[in-house]
Amino acid sequence: MSEEKKLLFKHDEQWDADKLHLIWGEIEEIAKELEISYYPPQFEVISAEQMIDAYTSVAMPVMYRHWSFGKAFIQQNHDYQEGRMGLAYEVVINSNPAIAYLMESNSITMMALVMAHASVGHSAVFKNNYLFKLWTDADGIIDYLVYAKNYIKKCEERYGDEAVERVLDAAHSIQQYGVDKYKRKTRNKTSAKKMQREIDRHQQKIDDYDDLWEKTVPKMSTDDQVDDDHVGQLEEPEENLLYFIEKNAPTLPTWKREIIRIVRRLATYWYPQSLTQVVNEGYATFTHHYIMNRLYERGLIDEGSFIEFIANHTGVITQHDYDSKYYSGFNVYTVGFNIFRDLKRMCEHPTDEDREWFPDIVGKRWQDVINNAMKNYNNETFINQFLSPKVMRDMKLFAVLDSYREKDYVVSGIHDEQGYRTVREIFARQYNRSRHVPDIAVIAADMNGSRELVLFHNDINDVPLDERSATQVLQYVAELWEYDVRLETISLSSRGAANKDILVKGPNSEVSKLRVSPRDPYFSPETD
Repeated sequence: MSEEKKLLFKHDEQWDADKLHLIWGEIEEIAKELEISYYPPQFEVISAEQMIDAYTSVAMPVMYRHWSFGKAFIQQNHDYQEGRMGLAYEVVINSNPAIAYLMESNSITMMALVMAHASVGHSAVFKNNYLFKLWTDADGIIDYLVYAKNYIKKCEERYGDEAVERVLDAAHSIQQYGVDKYKRKTRNKTSAKKMQREIDRHQQKIDDYDDLWEKTVPKMSTDDQVDDDHVGQLEEPEENLLYFIEKNAPTLPTWKREIIRIVRRLATYWYPQSLTQVVNEGYATFTHHYIMNRLYERGLIDEGSFIEFIANHTGVITQHDYDSKYYSGFNVYTVGFNIFRDLKRMCEHPTDEDREWFPDIVGKRWQDVINNAMKNYNNETFINQFLSPKVMRDMKLFAVLDSYREKDYVVSGIHDEQGYRTVREIFARQYNRSRHVPDIAVIAADMNGSRELVLFHNDINDVPLDERSATQVLQYVAELWEYDVRLETISLSSRGAANKDILVKGPNSEVSKLRVSPRDPYFSPETD
C-alpha cells in the first residue's frame, strides 16, 4: 500500500462531511489509549457570525433573550470585522451529547485538532471531573434551557419586556452569589415528562397570579428560623443570595421568583467552569497534543499537516512575558498542559528529584495518574498537588512579596527546596475563588418588622469593596428583595480595623451615605 493511500488527509485538502466522519473515527480509536470516557459528540459547523453569536449567548444552543447578549454581539462582531480580535476554532457545550461548534473556515488539520481538543478532552472533563458531576446535569440542560426561554418569553408577553428585563438585570448582577459553593447537591435526572409537568405547573402559576394577593399577603419560608434575641438573625449565614431571595422575599410575585430560580440554576451549571480552567484547558490541550502526534506516528497525516498542528499548538500554549503588551496573566492552557505533560514524564522517565517530590507518582501508569488529576482536582488543588520543581524552572517562576511592611519588593521564593514550596503555594492561591469573588452572605432578615435584609462581607483578603460598585449591586439586590438592604463589612488592615455599613433603600428610594464606624482605638481617619 502506498504512503498516499495510507494518509487520512493532506494539509492542503478541503474538508467535507465524509472526511470529518473518517477523521473522527481515527480520533476515537486513538482516544482509547487515554482510557477515559466522554460524552458522544454532536458536531455543528458554523460561520464566523454564528460563532460570535455563540460567544454572546454564553455558548448555549438555546437561550432566553436579554439586551446584554445583543450588546456583546455588536461589540465583538465590530472588533472581529476590524481585525482587533480573532475567533475560537471551536466551542463545546457541557451536554449529552456534547455539542461542538466548529468554524467552517478551519483547515482540515484544524478540524482534526479541535475535534480532539473539544470532543475528547473537554468532554472527558465535563463527564468525569467531580465538580461537573456534582453541580451540572448534562442530560437535562438543553431541555431546561428550552423551558427557561419559553417561560421568560411568556412573562414578557404578560408583564412586558421592561418588567422582565429589570428582574433579569438584577438577577444577573448577583448570579455569582446563586451557588451553594460548599454543599453537596444531589440531582435527580430530569425526564421529558417531569420537565413538561414543571412547565405546566409554572404556567398555571402565571395564569393564577393575582398582583393584589401577592402584595398584601407576605410569605415567609420556614426553612430559615430566626433568633428572638437578635431580630431576624439566621442560625447560619446563607451564601446563596439568589436562593434566599427566591424563597424568602416577602412580597415578590411568583413569576419573578421563577425567573430568579432560572438564573440561579444556570449560575450553578456554569459554576464548575470557573474552578477548572487550568484543569479543563490543560487536559484538552494535552489530549489534542497526544492524539495529533499519534496520527502522525501512524502515518495518517502528512508532514505539512503536522507542521500546521505544531504551529497552532505552540500559539495556544504561548506564555507572554510580564513586560509584553500582550501579557494578561498566566495562560491557563500553558500551565495546565505543562503540568499534565510533566506527570506523564514522571511516570515514564523519573529523576531523583521526582522520586523525592512525587513518590506516589513515579512508576505508576501515566493514564492512571493523568486521569486521577483530571477527575479529582480543581485549579487550586491541581497546582498545589502537581506543580513540580521542573515546571517551575521551565516557566521561570519565582515569588515576589509586595508588603506594606517593606519599603521595597522582596523576592520571597527562589529555586531552592523551600522556594519551590513557597512558589507553588502562592501560585495555587491565585486560583482560589475567594480572591476574585468577595465572600458575602445573608446573616439576617427582619421578616416581622422593617423587613431589612442584612448582608455580611468577610474581607478575608484585606481588599475592601469599591463603594460605588458595591452600592450599585446592592441596588439590584433591593430591586429583588423590595425592601431595604444593608451590607456590613469588617476590614482589617495595617491602619487598624473598621466596620463599614452600606445601606440601600428599597425600590424608588435614595441611597444613604456610606457610614464608617471605628472599632479600634488606633483607627486612622485616613481610612475613610
